[in-house]
This record gives sequence, structure tokens and C-alpha cells, in this order.
Amino acid sequence: MLRLHDSAQGRVVDVVPRVEGKFSMYVCGPTVDNVPHIGHGRFTLAWDVLRRWLHFGGVDVTYVSNVTDIDDKIIAAAARAGRPEADVAAEYEEMWWAAMAGLGVMRPDHVPHATEYIGQMVAMIEVLLATGHAYRTDDGVYFDTSTVESYGLLAGQPLDSLRAGARVEANDQKRTPLDFALWKAAKPGEPRWDASFGVGRPGWHTECVAMSLELLGENFDLHSGGQDLKFPHHENERAQAVALGKGFSRHWAHNGWVEVEGVKMSSSLNNFTSLTDLLARADQRAYRLLLLRAHYRAPIEVTPGTVADAERALERLDAVARRFRLEPLDETVPVRRSDHPEIESAEDDVAAFVAAVDDDLDTPRAVAQLYDLATKANGLADSGDAAAGNAVAHLLAVLAGSLGLFLRGADATLDKPSSALAAARDEARARGDFVEADRLRDELVALGFVVEDGPAGTRIRRA
Repeated sequence: MLRLHDSAQGRVVDVVPRVEGKFSMYVCGPTVDNVPHIGHGRFTLAWDVLRRWLHFGGVDVTYVSNVTDIDDKIIAAAARAGRPEADVAAEYEEMWWAAMAGLGVMRPDHVPHATEYIGQMVAMIEVLLATGHAYRTDDGVYFDTSTVESYGLLAGQPLDSLRAGARVEANDQKRTPLDFALWKAAKPGEPRWDASFGVGRPGWHTECVAMSLELLGENFDLHSGGQDLKFPHHENERAQAVALGKGFSRHWAHNGWVEVEGVKMSSSLNNFTSLTDLLARADQRAYRLLLLRAHYRAPIEVTPGTVADAERALERLDAVARRFRLEPLDETVPVRRSDHPEIESAEDDVAAFVAAVDDDLDTPRAVAQLYDLATKANGLADSGDAAAGNAVAHLLAVLAGSLGLFLRGADATLDKPSSALAAARDEARARGDFVEADRLRDELVALGFVVEDGPAGTRIRRA
């Protein structure tokens, strides 16, 4: 059974789906005001891994992730560029999806946009006003956090402590510093929508409540995102649902952030590396492997050195795929256990891997098992049992694929001829036939490949 660390309960708990065999999850998506950075890549990969893992076990997953396409930051970016907000949002959203495709992240089943749900948000705010959970000010409508007794649950701090640490804003009409904007009154030149309580636009904390409840229904299984969203964003979402009398997420989970010299990476600190830069410089699978080698809740340092180390580690796995000329798995769909009944013959290895991932996504332990399998496959082949080695190599590829890590006999191409040439070159080098190895290198170069020698053998990629 899957177990996850529930941020609301502060401990690892069993995750029992609302409906057996199905899983509903909502992941807070991007505010499209800038290029996506590697911190964004971490949260999308973390929850892509969970989604793929659930599919591997035969669970039918409904995955929703929103796009905030109207926000203070988008308005500011549009003003700097002298362009309409919608154009700026559309441009950065296009960059977002290109980066996600480059990372091998599956597209969500539903991608609600804030501007598509204005009507639902207005109706929700009307209810909150009518029930005394919200109040009007000169600059909009605010949620009264004092009306929700459990406010602060996700923060794990007493309400008085949260009040003491709250950021003071220049609004003397707010009842407490923790109250937050549900609706922002229109300002000259900004996008606006009509509402019974005044012309304006929604606050950031409002949209996900309307979207998740409409698309997933009450008591959906999981709400997740980066650790920085736990408070106040997710707590503010939860408070609105409580005030509305709606069953909200049954579990909450949050991944750790990317750090640069011990400081959280974010665009606001201007210390981020874009995903476009990362994907241009490194194998996208190396970033996934780098994250899999760390626990999803732990902070992680991403540097050229750590990425290069992950690439070298990836070469060890790719070398197994080359050696045994493994048929590639389809990277466009989740790997399902039921589609690979042959792996069940390795009952102990499969059970150990499943136990690791089910234990709060303990992917570091699972990845260690992948390398044990790589060693085992090579050892069997070296001892003359190629068939047994091939079976273990196939198991390795399937289990790695269950986490979205797809092995390649060649870095950017999986066609059999090029993979065979790379494998033949490794064999030639192993027996000391360097004339033949050089000839095979020249043949690969003539086919348009860059040929690199690494500790795991020949690595090729398109020039």
C-alpha cells in the first residue's frame, strides 16, 4: 500500500483512495509570468513520478494541474514589456509546456486556467460573504481567517504565532494580518471582470479551490506542490473549502525545494537557472535521476557538478541497455506492471522495489536497487549466462521506466542499427581491437552522431 507524508497530519500515513482503483490528484501549476526554472522542474518531476508509479500499479489516475494566467506578477511583466497580459501569459505558458515535454513530464489530464473559472470564483466569494467568512474593503474582498477554527493546520503552528510572523501590509481595513484577498478591486488599465461585489479580478488563493472541486469533486485524494506553497497558499485554499462546508483534499503532500548554496531557488531571488538552459546542456533524464537519488521531501542542490554526476550514473544504466540490446519502452505512456508479466518471475526483486517506492516514495532506495540489478545483469552475462542476464536487464528497464526513467542504448536515438554499432564498438574495445573500434566510431560519426567514451562505454547522441 502506498504511504505518503501527509503535511496536514505531520506524519507518514496510508493513502487509501476515495474510490478503489482510482486516484484523484491536484498539483498547483505555474504562474506564467517568466521562464520555467529548475525549481519548477523539481515539483513537476516529483509528482510525475507519483503519477507514473500509481499507473504502474494499475491505478486509474486523474491528474489536474492549473495555470495561473492572471496575477499581479503577470500584470507587472506585461507592463514592463508594454504588451497585453494575455499575450505575455500565452508566451510563457508555451515555454512551460515545451520545458515539460523536454523533461518527459506527462501532460495533466486537465489544465484549468484561472481566467476560465472567474464565474465559479465569483459564486464562491458570494457565498463566503453571505456566510460571514469574507468582508469587503475599499480594495476588494478579504477572507476572514478568524472564522476558521483550524486555520494554520498545514503550517503546523499556533494561530497566535502565525499572526505574530505575518507580513504587515499597507491596508488598515484588514481585520487581521493573516486575512487574504479573495477579490482585488479593479485598477486603471488592469484586466477586470464584473461581480456583484465590485469590478475586479480574483486573488491567487481563490482559483484552485474552484478548479479542484469542480474537476475532482469533494474529498479528492491528494493535493500537492512545492514546500513553499504549504503556507500560506495551500492553507488559504483549505480554509476557504472549510468555510464553504466542502470536503477538500484528503491528503496533502509537498516536495522540497531546489537550493543554490543553501538558499531556495526562485525567480524572485534571481538565482534560478531556466529549464531551457538545463535541457540544452544536459540529458533531461539526468535531472530526473538526480531528483530520484534524493528523497522528494529533502532539499537538493542542483549544480553543473551534480548534474554531470547524474549523467555519469545514467551511463551505467544505458550501458546495460546497450549490452543486452533491449527493446525500448514507449516513453509517451506510463509503464504498467500488468503489461510485463515476465518480470514477476523475479518476485523478490520486484517486491523489494515496490516496497521502497510505496514507502513515502523512497526513490533513493529504489534507485540503489536499479544499480544492483545492473551489476547482477552484467555479472550473469560475464559468467556466460546471457539469457539470465538479459532477463535481469529487462527487469531493470521496466522498473526504471515505472518512475519515468527510460534507458537508452543511445543517448538520443533508440534505433537498432545505431545501438548495435555502439555495442559492437564496446565489444571491440573490450577485446583490444582498437582499429575496429575506430572504424565503428567513424561509421557512427558518418551517421550524424557525436561519439563519447565514458566509464560505462560508448555513448552516442545526435550532433
